[in-house]
Amino acid sequence: MADHNDLGRLGEDLAVQMLQRKGYTIRERNWSFHGFETDIIALDRDTIVFVEVKTRRAGGIGRPEDAVDMERQRRLCIGAGAYIKHYRINNPWRMDVVAIVVDSEGHATIDHIEDAFMPQLRTIHAGTYTGAWRYKKPFSRRK
Repeated sequence: MADHNDLGRLGEDLAVQMLQRKGYTIRERNWSFHGFETDIIALDRDTIVFVEVKTRRAGGIGRPEDAVDMERQRRLCIGAGAYIKHYRINNPWRMDVVAIVVDSEGHATIDHIEDAFMPQLRTIHAGTYTGAWRYKKPFSRRK
């Protein structure tokens, strides 16, 4: 079985492949700004999508998406704000989570949670959140 870093890389590769199959254009992988990293930055039509990928082994405790807690969301929003400001982006944008569970035989279950959480606006330095977020239970299964 792969170690933690290998599992994370595998998850990000699987997430990129899934997003590309859905028609997304990958703009960046592992983009960072002063320690604030975003796993994937993609374009879904005209919407910039900041994607956090969480990968776990089957049989572990909790769901991968549960690891995107308030502190992780805050850090993602700071990174997104820096990206928006740096590239002077005026497009709509949103925050997605891709949760991946890999079983002992290497088969993966992938759950793409679009518009996964409302950004913490006080952490955004530029741009306007224009995603479709409205109150939902955190990380409920949405299609």
